[in-house]
Amino acid sequence: MVPQISNSQARRLFMERQGLCDNPASKQSKSALLDLIERMGFVQIDSINTVERAHHMILFSRNQTYQKKHFDQLLEKDRSLFENWTHDASVIPMIFYPYWKYRFGRTEAYLLERWRKWRREGFEESFRAVLDHIRVNGPTRSRDMTKPDKGPNTGDTKKKNQGWWDWHPSKTALEFLWRTGALSVDRRDGFQKVYDVTDKIIPSEVLSQDIDHESFIDWSCRSAMEKLGFATPGELAAFWDGIKPAEAKIWCEDRLGKELIEVEVLPADGSKAPQSLRF
Repeated sequence: MVPQISNSQARRLFMERQGLCDNPASKQSKSALLDLIERMGFVQIDSINTVERAHHMILFSRNQTYQKKHFDQLLEKDRSLFENWTHDASVIPMIFYPYWKYRFGRTEAYLLERWRKWRREGFEESFRAVLDHIRVNGPTRSRDMTKPDKGPNTGDTKKKNQGWWDWHPSKTALEFLWRTGALSVDRRDGFQKVYDVTDKIIPSEVLSQDIDHESFIDWSCRSAMEKLGFATPGELAAFWDGIKPAEAKIWCEDRLGKELIEVEVLPADGSKAPQSLRF
């Protein structure tokens, strides 16, 4: 018989894994904040600022002594965090960067093919000019690249903007080079990303580490399960959004009955329980 987890137990387990059951009034040091983010896995960031930036609200909801200056120091000074992509733009613990290094190579061809279909033409031709500009001039914002005296002349200022995602070619080049590892985010100016070449941002001892395919799949699934508490293979794949559901399914099947057990998580409305896995 498959063990069952009540809806209440499931909620408490997930909340505990994500730091939502801790004492929200305990004094939080900078190192404790880093421990929390490592425990959560990542913190999604967003440009919306109705009350406060989303990442600050996420962290404050877990500890009301949270200090924004600690977050900024960890990200921009200590380089204990870095910014890149999970299912969305996120701040991620630096100890996970070697897995992103592998992920960059794994997704570059797919991302290039997709962006060719829905970005303006010309962004690929801007790659070398953008990298050369940043190596010579240092940390650079997107708007710095649209000025003829500041960056490559891609015709960016001549075409009327067609909407929020209608980026000029050098903006697209910056984002692509960031999403595939050649550039990293040095800091935020307001909320605009300031890019620099990766070897000036990521510590050399981290950047030099290499991860193989098997280790990448194992870490992606294992760490997601640890941070969720229970999950289906599809949910494991979706947590970091770095592997395919089929890859997560194979990982689960190989470990079922050894490291993993199958459980039923009971829905709140009493309907038929979907089956999940947990350590």
